Amino acid sequence: MRVNEKYSCLPAEEKGIHIINIRAIEDIGYVQHESTLLNSLSRNPDADCKYGLYFRDGKRKVDYILVYHYKKSSAGRTLARRIHHNDSSARSTKQDQPLPGKGVHLEMENEPHVDYHEDDKRFRREEYEGNLMEAGLELERDEDTKIHGVGFVKIHAPWNVLCREAEFLKLKMPTKKMYEINQTHGLLKKINSVIQKITEPIQPKVAEHKPQTVKRLSYPFSREKQHLFDLSDRDSFFDSKTRSTIVYEILKRTTCTKAKYSMGITSLLANGVYSAAYPLHDGDYEGENVEPNDRKLLCEEWASYGVFYKYQPIDLVRKYFGEKIGLYFAWLGVYTQMLIPASIVGIIVFLYGCATVDENIPSMEMCDQRNNITMCPLCDRTCSYWKMSSACATARASHLFDNPATVFFSVFMALWAATFMEHWKRKQMRLNYRWDLTGFEEEEDHPRAEYEAKVLEKSLRREYKHKETDKEKLTWKDRFPAYLTNFVGIIFMVGLTFAIVFGVIIYRISTAAALAISSTPSGRSSVRVTVTATAVIINLVVIIILDEVYGCIARWLTQIEVPKTDKNFEERLIFKAFLLKFVNAYTPIFYVAFFKGRFVGRPGDYVYIFHSFRMEECAPGGCLMELCIQLSIIMLGKQLIQNNLFEIGIPKMKKFIRYMKLKRRRSLDHEEHMKKKQRYEVDYNLEPFAGLTPEYMEMIIQFGFVTLFVASFPLAPLFALLNNIIEIRLDAKKFVTELRRPVAVRAKDIGIWYNILRGIGKLAVIINAFVISFTSDFIPRLVYLYMYSENGTMHGFVNHTLSSFNVSDFQAGTAPNDPMDLGYEVQICRYKDYREPPWSENKYDISKDFWAVLAARLAFVIVFQNLVMFMSDFVDWIIPDIPKDISQQIHKEKVLMVEVFMREEQGKLQMLETWKDKDTKKGENCNSHSPRLSRSHSGSLSSCHSYPVDV
Repeated sequence: MRVNEKYSCLPAEEKGIHIINIRAIEDIGYVQHESTLLNSLSRNPDADCKYGLYFRDGKRKVDYILVYHYKKSSAGRTLARRIHHNDSSARSTKQDQPLPGKGVHLEMENEPHVDYHEDDKRFRREEYEGNLMEAGLELERDEDTKIHGVGFVKIHAPWNVLCREAEFLKLKMPTKKMYEINQTHGLLKKINSVIQKITEPIQPKVAEHKPQTVKRLSYPFSREKQHLFDLSDRDSFFDSKTRSTIVYEILKRTTCTKAKYSMGITSLLANGVYSAAYPLHDGDYEGENVEPNDRKLLCEEWASYGVFYKYQPIDLVRKYFGEKIGLYFAWLGVYTQMLIPASIVGIIVFLYGCATVDENIPSMEMCDQRNNITMCPLCDRTCSYWKMSSACATARASHLFDNPATVFFSVFMALWAATFMEHWKRKQMRLNYRWDLTGFEEEEDHPRAEYEAKVLEKSLRREYKHKETDKEKLTWKDRFPAYLTNFVGIIFMVGLTFAIVFGVIIYRISTAAALAISSTPSGRSSVRVTVTATAVIINLVVIIILDEVYGCIARWLTQIEVPKTDKNFEERLIFKAFLLKFVNAYTPIFYVAFFKGRFVGRPGDYVYIFHSFRMEECAPGGCLMELCIQLSIIMLGKQLIQNNLFEIGIPKMKKFIRYMKLKRRRSLDHEEHMKKKQRYEVDYNLEPFAGLTPEYMEMIIQFGFVTLFVASFPLAPLFALLNNIIEIRLDAKKFVTELRRPVAVRAKDIGIWYNILRGIGKLAVIINAFVISFTSDFIPRLVYLYMYSENGTMHGFVNHTLSSFNVSDFQAGTAPNDPMDLGYEVQICRYKDYREPPWSENKYDISKDFWAVLAARLAFVIVFQNLVMFMSDFVDWIIPDIPKDISQQIHKEKVLMVEVFMREEQGKLQMLETWKDKDTKKGENCNSHSPRLSRSHSGSLSSCHSYPVDV
């Protein structure tokens, strides 16, 4: 860095110092050295620096921004400017200067009191920024901004630093060597060309998205082999994403060692020394006279609802945000595409149910009033007998989702999940090849700030007790209290979820009894639907609230564990958050699917809760319809309220609050209001990036809704597809316009989320097997059709599934108060169960039909599970993880790289041989002549240093 490019800087706290005391401060080393920072206090913004994208000289690009808060008085700013103009000579400071309060005490005129904590932060910043400059980075400070009390440090990485760090990080960069990508031939080529023409309108208008016929050979950057790389344009060789990644790596490993505390940027942020650190966006994305940039292009071709029908420009997303975010959106795009065939099949299954509802014999029998089937009361005393035909609507609706096609759809969705996972693995390999990540291996990350603080605390205690200074680390004994807290906390949260579900069950039972008392005869038929709908809405509200609570609790539980690295922290957080949110979202659904109506008892011997509430029963058509209602309301409610309204509303609200605060500040300072905002000021007002965990989590929970209980709700893939079409553009808009630009992180896969997806896919097979066999009436119908039907049809099935009860066997105080409610005296009522009739010797005992149906159900679970698992594994085996053309291209790259190096070695050997031949000839010439002069054949004199003369 040239001296004339530097600008001296006064620390933030010294800007109100009287000029008389400046020399005294300099004498004790309180003012910074000229080489510590480059300053732009008195700059006037102009187009040369592109409003914050470049340093003041307009040549050096800003690669990263550090933000800090400082205290200054209103009069201090004018005085500081006067100091800057009148005395801009260099002032030196020592890095080992003692902190204020521990050395010489200063009395400064007209300066407000500055507490020692702020001084400590300033000293840490001075040391840290000095260390950054020693690492080769160039800095420039700006405190004269529109945001009162906030200072910015602009960081630029020069060429030599970029080359050094690219070699350390083993970044693959494109070389001069180019090769042709293998193209398809014959029929496949024609098919691909037709597909390209058909899909051309839905392709984004982005250069990176166009199909490539040639590709540059990539190789890990090396300063010794710079001749291999195309360095014709050094400014664009390392793009902005790569530059910010390199600077962030330097920021993480550069330490501030005050008070025996090794502090990188993560520790400094955690301790409030800096308030933020982020790379800059490429520029504005809207407005007049905006220069073309990648952010504007992404906003137009990706983050707009008007292009919802187009493919995503994934390569441009990766170029701007990095591989990790690029992989998330690529996975979301693949998942959304795969939902299209699932949605089509789900709609066909639903339409099949609608088309055959009038031909369904069991529902026709239930709706036939001529059967005159009298059912037993649904509750004690207050409820009366009722006609089965009153549940006609529920029975007909159940057939829409409980028909033979749902079994086929369950098998289809299990194979769909396996195919989706294989398709994603292949897509992931293609992206790894395109993004030059084939040989990438993640290295161990830097320790987190909290881990370093905990280790420091432990080492200080050990040093105080035993006077030892060995390197410390946290063991399981140190973490045991945190592990115990985690275990107890998770058990408590799961128990809380169960307790809430149990409370909703009590609500359903008590509300059903209350409505049965007060309702009119015509309204009693809708009691079940009313209770179910209100209970599901309560469940939905509780799930949304607990989701937010459990997210915070999972983060707190992970923080007290003090994981060493960010990767460990993220994996543990994901596991806890997924466990709690999975239990929270699916517990009410599991209850309806597998527990409701299983432990009811029978008339005269019901099971009671708290000796007063009778366990609720399933409807005559089964619990599948209620499961469908529960699943649809929770799924749609979560997607509409939590995923979309929260994601749109909360950022807008935060943005409005920040705008009001800034408006209030501007009204206090008219001079600042008149200045144009710099790029780093605009980005500072955006929301910080909080990671991809929330984005993945909502999609994984949705994937569970689509696969786990799809037998009861075939339209789930359709609603998921509609949600994801909006979700992709919503997330894109959030990343481009609402969030600060995240640091680009290299990654070759989606990490632990892939294992979670595989686990859900395997669990879905088991759950759907149990839903079909135990929740639906599919197995009882098959058993009746092949074992009990007299004419090979379903006529008589409803009567076969109902048992009889003599009303004289009611327990005292449980019989209906109005036994004549139907207009006649009831002696025998029916209830849904397989039990012996009252006239049998073993009355009300479980009948043989029950055991036959149970055996068939268990057999179906075993056959279905093993068959579908085998088919899924077969799909997994038959589809290779790496596409054949990609494996060929990777092999071709290796061969070409070997050829490049062999040619280079051959060139070196030829040069060495040429030099050796020259040296040998020179040596022979010197040895063949004596020191004295000799006469040649032509009579001329020559020596060993003379040139030969031809005769």
